Amino acid sequence: MEQTLFWIIITILLFDFLFEKVLDYLNYTQLKETLPEELAGIYDEDKYKKSQQYQKVNLRFSLITGTFSLIVMLAMLFSGSFGRLDEWVRTVAGNEYLRTLIFFGILGLAFDIISLPFQIYDTFVIEERFGFNKTTPLTFITDKLKSWLLSLLIGGGLLLFVQWAWLSTGVWFWIIVMGGISLFMIFMAMFYTQLIVPLFNKQSPLDEGELKTVIFDFAAKTGFRLDNVFVIDGSKRSTKANAYFSGLGPKKKVVLYDTLINDLEKEEIVAVLAHEIGHYKKKHIIKGLFLSLTQSALMIWLLWLALDLPAVSGALGATEPGFYMGVLAFGMLFTPVSFFTGIISNSLSRKFEFQADAFAGKYYSGKKLIAALVKLSVNNLSNLTPHPAYVFFNYSHPPLLQRMKSLES
Repeated sequence: MEQTLFWIIITILLFDFLFEKVLDYLNYTQLKETLPEELAGIYDEDKYKKSQQYQKVNLRFSLITGTFSLIVMLAMLFSGSFGRLDEWVRTVAGNEYLRTLIFFGILGLAFDIISLPFQIYDTFVIEERFGFNKTTPLTFITDKLKSWLLSLLIGGGLLLFVQWAWLSTGVWFWIIVMGGISLFMIFMAMFYTQLIVPLFNKQSPLDEGELKTVIFDFAAKTGFRLDNVFVIDGSKRSTKANAYFSGLGPKKKVVLYDTLINDLEKEEIVAVLAHEIGHYKKKHIIKGLFLSLTQSALMIWLLWLALDLPAVSGALGATEPGFYMGVLAFGMLFTPVSFFTGIISNSLSRKFEFQADAFAGKYYSGKKLIAALVKLSVNNLSNLTPHPAYVFFNYSHPPLLQRMKSLES
């Protein structure tokens, strides 16, 4: 049984890698040297060539990083490194909860460190080459240290909670873990911008002026209660622009990147805001949260079943069953399930984007939203002609041309 599960894990890893690379290749075949007719008036020749170069560089880089990650993972599996790490952890820590933190701490830190050269190259070479990077070495280092600390506090805390439930609650495991995870997800949905974002970015209320007045007038017109609009210093790391809506109930918040304000005209910014309000009015935040909770429920139920099978942790070389080895093996075995749930999530997300676009078109201006989307896509050197298969499996937002066609109709 252990050998069977081992080879199933190997098969899953290889299939996942090959499938993603096939999709990348299909996307690569869509890249053209000359400006396609459907993009005339969106990209000019020079900007279009730059976007194609950017896409090619990223696809090649993805091939390199993906291959490296696969080789490392296969080497770890075939050499029995996970099992040896498990044995070492058992010799240095007698407490089961401490073992879990040490095991995942070492693995997480090791994988992040060996991928560090790729992260540095991506930020300071690729993004720099195409004019996007604004991250300084100091910001990069402090971001990394903060992310490690958050992983320890949040990731470690959730792991220990699940382990406690597995060791202590018996048949109530699924219900207790699902309840705890649900409360955590709702809490983060409400307070993420207040607790996590300030660790990395400065948020400040939008200055008084014509833009703020127009935004509040539109919000009042649509019956959207808006206490304030916040501006985040996205330019601290990149020239790419964005906007997002977060929070639930009285904790809802609209956040605009400073780069968005710099790149777009006043009416275009309001059109983007109208799109974000559309998500709220169509209850996409609640629906998305419900979908996430449903997926979490499925994952926790399957984890419950997997942890009771000694062969699951044994597939990675564990000499005796253990929580952290079982969780690690389950994460690899769960990949096919997450593949299909990901398809459903992306499909619903694209549907929600069309609905939010339609809301903005109906209550504000479809033309202004199109103008904003075009500027953002061109400034970000986006691929406007992705392969349909790549869109189906990987895109949470519809491609620009589809959104334009929908808004125009």
